[in-house]
Amino acid sequence: MSFLKSLFNKKDAEAPAPLSYQDFWTWFQEHEKAFYEVIKSGNDIEQKFFDVLGPKLNELKERTFWYLSGMSDDTTAELILTADGNLKHIPFVEELAAAAPVLKNWKITSLKQPSSSSTFGIKMNDYTFSEETMSFYAHENPEMPDQIELTILHTAYTPENESHISHGAYILLDNFLGELNCVTTIDHINFKNTKDAEKELVPLAKLKDFLLWREKEFIEKYEGLRHNTEKDSYSSFNGTLKNGLPIIAIVNTDILQWNAKASHPWIAIAIFKFEGDDNNGMPDDETYHLLNTLEDRIMLELKDSDGYINIGRETANSTREIYFSCHDFRKPAIVFDQIQKENKELISFDFEIYKDKYWQTFNKYL
Repeated sequence: MSFLKSLFNKKDAEAPAPLSYQDFWTWFQEHEKAFYEVIKSGNDIEQKFFDVLGPKLNELKERTFWYLSGMSDDTTAELILTADGNLKHIPFVEELAAAAPVLKNWKITSLKQPSSSSTFGIKMNDYTFSEETMSFYAHENPEMPDQIELTILHTAYTPENESHISHGAYILLDNFLGELNCVTTIDHINFKNTKDAEKELVPLAKLKDFLLWREKEFIEKYEGLRHNTEKDSYSSFNGTLKNGLPIIAIVNTDILQWNAKASHPWIAIAIFKFEGDDNNGMPDDETYHLLNTLEDRIMLELKDSDGYINIGRETANSTREIYFSCHDFRKPAIVFDQIQKENKELISFDFEIYKDKYWQTFNKYL
């Protein structure tokens, strides 16, 4: 693959109606022969491919799709649709790629795949990222045995260049491990200079096997594990913020004592913003009803029996947050995105999804 393009195009004054995946691929089929010739020739890629494809992808979902393209072999052009490591966008990239038709001279790939090469490396900002300059070791924490925490060592690392080293290392890992593996298997990465290693160095080439072993161990331990919250106890927490405004939370305190938290490692947070300045940061009656209606809608979609545990909610400072711990990140992203689109004229809604195997997010309620 030799070409990368990000989609941060300016929004039109009047946004067109969103395309369906089928609409997009119908359009792509109409242009695929011309696109193929551009990729094969390697000429005017920016103008004749990226500048045409990009706006169309933005019609599907703005600022969501990145892509790579190049010749997979002498007769096949490959289009790799990627979220560029953004967890919230991965489900939509996967859906779009899955909806692609079979095209004679094209290979449509969902997310950057693991490298099959025995050697790998990139150069960025005058630093080389390869087997020669990088190694790793893993950390073990008896209190969090399922946590995968790594230290990546680079021969040129200093505290001053950490942003360059970490950025280059993440890009290398993204391409070496594959985009999905990179964002789902590693919980935390530290960076050090090779000479400051505190444990025995492991060649970077062995990282894939190490992660496969840990993932297999994790799946065998937690596969299919669910929790029924029907009989759980909920506690109410009341307090005051530093600005003097009240904070109210209702939390499933029973589930916070569960000894299998890591089976639901993804934290999904629905974040609603409302006008509460005249009510001490709390919703008025109309907004309260709307928030409860939207929460009920979310609860219907994200059920504990399917692996989506409602931890509780917190209201303060003109914001309500609803918390879930999930066995997978895809469905919450899709559900939240749909609710966001359906209610954008009624209330400000955003969401976060990230990995937290031991639910440290909720330690404040313990």
